[in-house]
Amino acid sequence: MVALPTLPNISISGTLLERGLRSLVGAWRGIAGGDDTAQLARDGLADPKDTERLRALFADCLEARGGEVSARARAAALGRLYLGLDDTGKRAFLQVLAGGFAADEVALDKAITDVQRAAEPVARHKAQRALRLALTPPRQRLLTQFTALPQGVKFLVDMRADALRFRKESPELAIVEADLEDLLVGWFDVGFLELQRISWNSPAALLEKLIAYEAVHAIESWDDLRNRLDADRRCYAFFHPRMPLEPLIFVEVALVKGIAGNVQTLLDQATPVLDPKDADTAIFYSISNTQVGLRGISFGNFLIKRVVDDLSRDLPNLKQFSTLSPIPGFRGWLDEVVTAGTPDLVESKARDELSHALGQRFSKGMLPGLLKDHAWLDNAALSEALRPVLLRLCARYLLTATDKGGKPRDPVARFHLSNGSMVYRLNWLGDRSRNGMKQSAGMMVNYLYRLDDIDQNHERFVRDGTIAASGEVKRLADL
Repeated sequence: MVALPTLPNISISGTLLERGLRSLVGAWRGIAGGDDTAQLARDGLADPKDTERLRALFADCLEARGGEVSARARAAALGRLYLGLDDTGKRAFLQVLAGGFAADEVALDKAITDVQRAAEPVARHKAQRALRLALTPPRQRLLTQFTALPQGVKFLVDMRADALRFRKESPELAIVEADLEDLLVGWFDVGFLELQRISWNSPAALLEKLIAYEAVHAIESWDDLRNRLDADRRCYAFFHPRMPLEPLIFVEVALVKGIAGNVQTLLDQATPVLDPKDADTAIFYSISNTQVGLRGISFGNFLIKRVVDDLSRDLPNLKQFSTLSPIPGFRGWLDEVVTAGTPDLVESKARDELSHALGQRFSKGMLPGLLKDHAWLDNAALSEALRPVLLRLCARYLLTATDKGGKPRDPVARFHLSNGSMVYRLNWLGDRSRNGMKQSAGMMVNYLYRLDDIDQNHERFVRDGTIAASGEVKRLADL
C-alpha cells in the first residue's frame, strides 16, 4: 500500500520531530547571526504591523543586497522565524507570501505580446525565454533561497505539508502550495533519487524513522523491526541527496516459499528464518510514503521496478514477485452500495445460508451492521456463510468500482495496476487486525508482477483502463 504516515509510535516520532527541530534552529541561528525576527516570533504575527514587517523582510530577501553570505543570513532568519511559530503564526506567514510576490502583470503582458510579434526563430526563442522568466513569480525565487541552508529542501517539503493542512480553511494558500509543488516536482525527479537497502546496521536515526513512518502495519517494537530486517527480509527506500537520512518512500519485502496470504503469519516473530536462497517468492507487504509535503509527486512505481531488478540480480532463485496488500476502500464502498439499494449484492443461495446461520431472515441491509460487530469472527457458521458473499463483492469492488475519473476506486489497486501488476488472489481473513477488519472485513489481495506481462498490463491499463486479473478473481466477481 502507498499511504501517508500515521506515526503509530508517538513517543519515538515526537522525539524525532523535536530533535530535528532543535538541530535545525541551532544550525540556522549561527547563519542568521543577530537577526531581528525574535520579536515577530514572540508576537506570532498577530499584529497587522507584524505582517507588514514580515512583508518587508521578504522584499529584502528578493532585493538580494550583498553577497551570498548575506543572502543565506536573511533566509536563515526567515526560516528560524517560521520554525518558531505555532500553526496560527505559520498560516499568517504563508498568507503574506500568498498575498503578494506574484508575477508582474505588466511584464507578463509585455512578454506575451513580444512572443506573438516575434517572427524570426532566434527572436521568438528569446521572447519565449523572457516569457518563462516573467511567468516565474518572485515568491518562487524567495522560496528557492532556503535551499542554500542546511536541510533547506526538507524545510520546504515540510512547509508544503503545512500549506496542505491549512488549505481547507485558508483556500488562498493554494497559491503557495502550488508554487512549492512546482519547485519540488523538479527537485524530486526520480533521476535524482538514490535507492538504498536499509538493514539492521543502518544508522539508528534512520531506523527510528522507519518505526515512525510505517503506515501500513505498525512496527510495535525494536524486536519487531529487527524481525522485518532479518536475513529473509528486505527493506528498500528512495533518498534524495539533500535529505540523506530521510526516506521518501520505502518498501518492506518478505522472501518466502509460495505466495503469502496472511499478514499476521508473515510478520510472526516466532517464524523460523528462511535461507534467502531457498525462497522462490518476494512478497511486497508494505509500501509507505513518508513525506506529506511530497503528496502528488509520485515515484512509487519506479521504486517497485528498481527493487524487482535488484532482487532478481541478487537472488536469481526468485520466480514470483507479489504483493500482500490491504483493500482500504472496500468496507466504505460496500456500505454505500447497500445504502443505495444496489440489486444482486447477495445471491439467493447465500441469503438462505446466512438466514440459517443467523436464525432469522437475512436481508442485504443487515450486512454493514454484521461486519461492524466483529462477533461474526467467532461464529464459525456465520463466518462461513459470509465468506462467499464478501469474496464475491470484494472481487467486484476491485474489478469494477471506479472513481469520478473512471480509475479504480481503491487507491492501492490504482497504484499496483498502473505499475503493470494483475489482481491475482483474494485472501479471506488475511488481516485480522483492527484496521484490517475495519477497512476490508479482514481481506487482503495479492497483486502479481509477472515480469513478462508488466509492460503490456501497464499499457493496457493506461490506454483504456483494462484491469489484468486472474481467472479465479474474475470468476469470484461473476465477470
